[in-house]
Amino acid sequence: MSATNWTIVVVAVVVVIVAAVLIARPALRRQRLRRRFGPEYDRAVEQSDDRRGAEHELIEREHRHANLDLHELSAEQKQHYLMAWSGVQQQFVDDPAGAVTAADRLVTTLMSERGYPSENYDQQLADLSVEHTATLDHYRAAHSVATRPAAAQVSTEDMRAALVHYRVLVQDLIDSDHTDKK
Repeated sequence: MSATNWTIVVVAVVVVIVAAVLIARPALRRQRLRRRFGPEYDRAVEQSDDRRGAEHELIEREHRHANLDLHELSAEQKQHYLMAWSGVQQQFVDDPAGAVTAADRLVTTLMSERGYPSENYDQQLADLSVEHTATLDHYRAAHSVATRPAAAQVSTEDMRAALVHYRVLVQDLIDSDHTDKK
């Protein structure tokens, strides 16, 4: 075979390899994001105009999360939050609505203690979605009860369910060892 033919074969092989990589890359990214975000991936795609935009948003969440100064709680801090949670549960007996409000505040304080920004609920969800995706639906359900207008009738059963949802998130935040190691 001549040198020209070898060059053509090598160029053709390189073109095929580059094409294969370019074709496979979005599928690999999609698979990685689905694995990382679980049901949050599907929610983001559903709420977005297009899959690429949703995936870009999830990647942006990862970048923001990587820049957070997250840390685990000390044993004393864990004990403090467990006791605070116990107090919230005890409060439920006499004041269910107050206990739900206290649980929402406790979650915000706990997130802040861990290093998560806590100024905005939507941002909290986005930040938690990177490593606490399994508890996001619990947080959404609980928060929707906690933030219902005062005039809305919230049943004691709804408040009890909200407290159960908050408990799952509180436990995840206390026990979590998902912090970035910088």
